[in-house]
Amino acid sequence: MANQMTELLKGTLEGIVLADVAERPAYGYEITARLREQGFVDLVEGTVYAVLIRIEQRGLVDVEKVPSVKGPPRKVYSLNAQGRARLDEFWAAWTNLARLIDHLHREEKAS
Repeated sequence: MANQMTELLKGTLEGIVLADVAERPAYGYEITARLREQGFVDLVEGTVYAVLIRIEQRGLVDVEKVPSVKGPPRKVYSLNAQGRARLDEFWAAWTNLARLIDHLHREEKAS
């Protein structure tokens, strides 16, 4: 089941990360830790960083370098207007997909 969950997450991880950053600006490790606390226990930190690089390159987040007492400055990501629009699109698509899957599931259970 964990493998199937990992496959399902691949297409939705960008939206999940954007949703997390929308709640509160954060740096990569912090985002990973918060998502794990919310039940995404198999989430690998490197995967989150890859998503963060991609959404930064696409202009969906603003990045601020903040000094760290334990090494180099941290990149703190915050959602910008373009990222908010993308997140709204994600939620609309997710809601539609969930509705379709739920309908399929109910049909399958009825037969």
